[in-house]
Amino acid sequence: MLRSMLIVAVPEAADAVDGWRQETCNDKPSHGLPAHVTLVFPFVPASQLDQPVIASLAEVLGEVNRFEFGFAEAARFPTTLYLAPVPASPFIHLTEAIVNRFPAHPPYEGAFDDVVPHLTVAHGDAALLDEAEADVERHLPIRSEAREVLLLEEMEPCWGRWEVRARLALIDQ
Repeated sequence: MLRSMLIVAVPEAADAVDGWRQETCNDKPSHGLPAHVTLVFPFVPASQLDQPVIASLAEVLGEVNRFEFGFAEAARFPTTLYLAPVPASPFIHLTEAIVNRFPAHPPYEGAFDDVVPHLTVAHGDAALLDEAEADVERHLPIRSEAREVLLLEEMEPCWGRWEVRARLALIDQ
């Protein structure tokens, strides 16, 4: 079954992270996935992405203000290096607003108790993550603004290729 996801793209981070993502991650830039902070994955199955779903998303996101954020340091999950956005709360708010409207689609299928907003840099063992961290930290800090949420649709199964299905604007303050 083809999947979908909701992300905030962070093009300002591409130079710092895309080489590592291409080499070590499933969410490769060459697969159509820009540097990003994931809001909800997996979202509605791609075959069920219709106008009512997209309109409902646009309604939810149309109540959220644009916001500035940045990345100042790297952090880790056991086998993942990531950049933590500051502030994290707007990303948590976005995720919660989406899940409130679409409760059958919690982030990562409900596998985690807490939402931890992050921009994945690399997956691997400690030595690889040490190398990636040293490389990425020379690009920090990175500043960005969340202006829209991208609804991405998987076009080929198993991380084959992703395309933007919809761009959903946040409120311009």
